[in-house]
Order: sequence, then structure tokens, then C-alpha cells
Amino acid sequence: MAAVLLAGCAAVPTAGADQIARLRPVVLEQFDHDPVSFTEGMFVDGPTLYESSGLEGKSALRELDAATGQLRRAVPLPPAYFGEGIADAGAHLWQVTYENGVAIEWDKATLTMLREVPLAGEGWGLCRAGDRLIRSDGSALLHFHTVDDMRETGAMTVTYNGIQVSGLNSLDCVGNRIWANVFPTDQIIEIDGTTGAVTAVVYATGLRDPAWQGEVGVLNGIAHLGDEQFLVTGKYWPAVFRVRFDPATAAEIQVR
Repeated sequence: MAAVLLAGCAAVPTAGADQIARLRPVVLEQFDHDPVSFTEGMFVDGPTLYESSGLEGKSALRELDAATGQLRRAVPLPPAYFGEGIADAGAHLWQVTYENGVAIEWDKATLTMLREVPLAGEGWGLCRAGDRLIRSDGSALLHFHTVDDMRETGAMTVTYNGIQVSGLNSLDCVGNRIWANVFPTDQIIEIDGTTGAVTAVVYATGLRDPAWQGEVGVLNGIAHLGDEQFLVTGKYWPAVFRVRFDPATAAEIQVR
């Protein structure tokens, strides 16, 4: 999933002459994560963490204990499908696919597929904001969909000081804020859900072990826990981190 950020820049800028907050993750807890899970998206529902794991022939929907990371259940997708972002839909959940042109509705209680609906364009991230779902496709656009049938109703462009930010990947919706991993960087951005403007940048390089390189090293996966705490992980990462985001110093702002 190649992406070009800010018209060719490798990451969101670090210039401080604006009102955009610069943040860093503070690790509150760490627990094991399955290193064979190619994490594409996740969300927390009470004590349960739902995770989508990608790659054709290896994609799965996974149910874990949100407090420990222990795997409870895992269900494979059809072999030709590349699973991507997932979002809560009450008793159900939605999972988008990368280039398969479908979104899958699952029953949460049984982890069984209920139906597939057409999806125009690529699926990367997905989250629920009230009565709508929000989808990323690797560009600077966020697409709006209905919760009941994934019908697309509109779109919004994400900008940093007026400059489009592409590479939007895994998403997490918290009230009127949208948190998005920026592929392929170690950055997470906070987006105003009304205007599409970036309001904060999280510099999370410190979470990644230097040995985690290439696709293995990509930060991806964010889920809100409440009380301004989040779970974050990455593709094939052997750890999930419970974090909060605090102001970053200039020395802590690193761009990869």
C-alpha cells in the first residue's frame, strides 16, 4: 500500500509556528501481541478488543481480551480477501477489504459473516463516529458511510495547515475527533471531524524497536480506551502498548 504524504514529503511537518499540538506516547502498560498478526485495524468494546489482521490468504478477524491481549477467538477471511479496517456497529461490526471491492458485516456474538456489500475504491481504515462510519483509502480523503449498509454518503479532505495529508491508514473515532495512523511513518494525527483539519501530531518513534524494520516496523492500529488512553500496536509487532498522549519536547519529535 504505497502512499505519498504532503505532496511528496515523508511525514507530517514538524514546524512549530502554528496551533497544532505536538504529542508523544507515554507507555502505561505493555502486553504481548501475536507477532504473526499483520494489524490493519482495531477497536475496543468493553472488555473486548477486536482486531483485523491482513494479507491475502492470512486475513482474519480476531477477538482478544482488552486488558491482557490474550486471544479468545480468530476467524479467517476467504483466502482471496485482504482484510483491513474494522468498526463497531452495535451487535455487528464492519470490516473493509483492501482491493476486493467488498465490506463484510460480522455478528459479534458468533464471529460469523452476515453479508457482503459492494465497496467502491480501496479500504484501509474504518471507525464509527455516531451515526456514520468513516473510511480511509490511503489518500487524503476520508469517506463517510451509513452504519446499517455501508452506503457512501460523502467525503472530507484532511489537511495540515491547508496542505493535504495522504497515507491515512488505521482510524479511531473519539467524539468529534478522528485519530489516524499515517502510513508508512511513526506518526498518528488527530483530525477535526467537522473540518478535516489536523489538530495534533503524535510522534511515536520511541515505541518501535529498531529491529522492527520494513513492513514489520510499520506502526498501525489504534483503539480508544477512555480517559484519554489508547491501545496502539503495529504490523507483526510482538507488543501492544496502553498509552496516553502528552506534550512532546523538540528533542522528542522525530521523523522517520
